[in-house]
Order: sequence, then structure tokens, then C-alpha cells
Amino acid sequence: MQLVLASSSPYRKSLLQRLGLPFVCCSPDINETPLPGESVETLVQRLASAKASVLSQRYPSALIIGSDQACQCDGKILGKPGSFEAARKQLQHCSGLPADFHTAISLLDSESGLSFHSHDVYRVYFRTLTSDEIDYYLQTEQPFDCAGSFKAEGLGIALFEAMEGKDFHSLLGLPLISLCTLLRQCGLNPLSPAA
Repeated sequence: MQLVLASSSPYRKSLLQRLGLPFVCCSPDINETPLPGESVETLVQRLASAKASVLSQRYPSALIIGSDQACQCDGKILGKPGSFEAARKQLQHCSGLPADFHTAISLLDSESGLSFHSHDVYRVYFRTLTSDEIDYYLQTEQPFDCAGSFKAEGLGIALFEAMEGKDFHSLLGLPLISLCTLLRQCGLNPLSPAA
């Protein structure tokens, strides 16, 4: 059965490649705007499911991976900033505080219609950041397409005092431990893909 990653994210593509399974990428092109009053948990699960579902007709016999991530800090949901100024505001907001990164996966078997879900939370503790540190970081790494305005796999690691969670990959956008569990539930074991 074909494996499809419902994403145009180069970060998620790179993470999925680590499992050594053949797959294709296809952008789901959905509206990712939060609904009024929507919790971060509901938001990421709704969007992960929508991303997988929207591709089911195009790939009628596939395992389709939808994933979505959002950051929540001090009660505020932070998505992809899109610009230097928005990223600066996000990092100023997070300075000295813990932030939770919620990442949901929806794995849809488009042939049977069955879907499997996971929701990972990874916490980062931001250092108290100076304006100069924030500006230097943003100019250096330009993480404007990343929820929370940083790349933990790069210089963004210098923004933190500590991190905690079960899978560092969830912070990068695709929790591989949870994904492997879901794939095995669907009969695809990354450690014996030919079985």
C-alpha cells in the first residue's frame, strides 16, 4: 500500500525519510485558521485529520499521514509567524516561560476508511531573552515558517534552558515514535517493511 505524506513541509519530509520507507508528498492545501474558541488540542487534531482526509480521493488505496503542530505559551496559541516582526513578538511573548508544542498525527487508510490518531506534547523552557538575542537569532536563522519562531535542530536550541517530552521529533513537526506505533497498527512495520 502506498504511503503518502500530506504535507509540503521540508521538515516533515526530512523526518519521514529517516524511517527508510518509500513515500510521496502531496500538499493538502487546507485552511489552517483556528476556529473561534478552539483549544490547541482540538485545533491540531482537526487539521491533521483534514490534511489526511482531503487527499483520500486522490490516493484511494494508501496510508495517508496528516500532521499538524501549534505552540501554546501562557494560554496563547502561536502558529507560524510568517514575518520577522511577528516572530519577534512570539519570542518576546515566550521569553522566560515554558511553551508546549502540540503535534497531532492522523493516519488514514483511505481504502478501508479507518483512521488512527496520536497527540504528542513537547515542552520547552525559554531562557529570559534580550531584544538583541531575539533579533540576532531571527536574522541568523529566519524561522518564519516554524510554529513558535525557532528551529530547535539549529541555533534555536540556544533559546532554551531545558526541554522535556517523549520524542524530540515532535518538536520538529512529526513525532516519529508515535508515527511508528500508528504504522504498525496499520500493518506497516518500519523494521520489517516487506512483511
